Amino acid sequence: MRRSLFGGLLVATVLAWSATESAAQETGTPMFKAPYRAFTSHEFGAAFSDPGEGVGFALEGFYSYGRGSNDFGLRAGFADPDEGDTRLLLGGDFRTRVINYSESFPLDGALTVGAGLNIGDGDDLIYLPVGLSVGRRFELEGSKTTFTPYAHPTLIPVIGAQGGSDVGFALGLGVDMRLGQDWSARVSGGLGDLEGVGIALTYVR
Repeated sequence: MRRSLFGGLLVATVLAWSATESAAQETGTPMFKAPYRAFTSHEFGAAFSDPGEGVGFALEGFYSYGRGSNDFGLRAGFADPDEGDTRLLLGGDFRTRVINYSESFPLDGALTVGAGLNIGDGDDLIYLPVGLSVGRRFELEGSKTTFTPYAHPTLIPVIGAQGGSDVGFALGLGVDMRLGQDWSARVSGGLGDLEGVGIALTYVR
C-alpha cells in the first residue's frame, strides 16, 4: 500500500513539472498543506501570497478545526489582479492522515481535498483540488519549536461558471514552523500549473 502511494506521488510530481495551464489550490493561491496540522484543536490566521503572473497579490484569513487525525478549514479573502477589479476568494478544505512513517517509508502522508470559488471580473472559477502531502516533523532540541518540510502534489479540476473545464497539476513545496506554544508560521510555493509563493502566520491552540 505504501509503495503504491509512493508511486502515485512520483507520477503526480512528474505531471506537475510538465503541466502548462493555470490552476491553483481551492481559492487560486499557492498555499499548500503539510501532512499534519500544527495545532491541537483549532487555529486562525492570515496568509499573504504572490500567485504569479497576472495577479499582484492575495490576502486571506482562515480558520481550522481538528479532531483526531482529521481537520477542516475555511478561508476567505481577495486577490488583486494586474488588470481588472479585485476578485473574491472563498474556500474550504479537509485533511486526513493516510500514511505513518516506518522503517520502509520514512515520511508521513495525508490526503487533502478542497473546494473553492474565485469570483470577479471575467469568468468565475470553481476549484476542486485533491492532493497527497508527504513530509516529516523535526523538533529543535531544547525548545518547543518544530519544523515540517513537505511536498504536496495536487490534482486540480477547474470549472468555469460560464462553461468549460480543465484539470491542472501542481507541486507544492513548503515548511511549517511551530514557534512555541501559541504561534505557527508557514511558507510554501508552487511549481507546474501553480507558480508563486505564500506565507502565513497563525495563532494555534
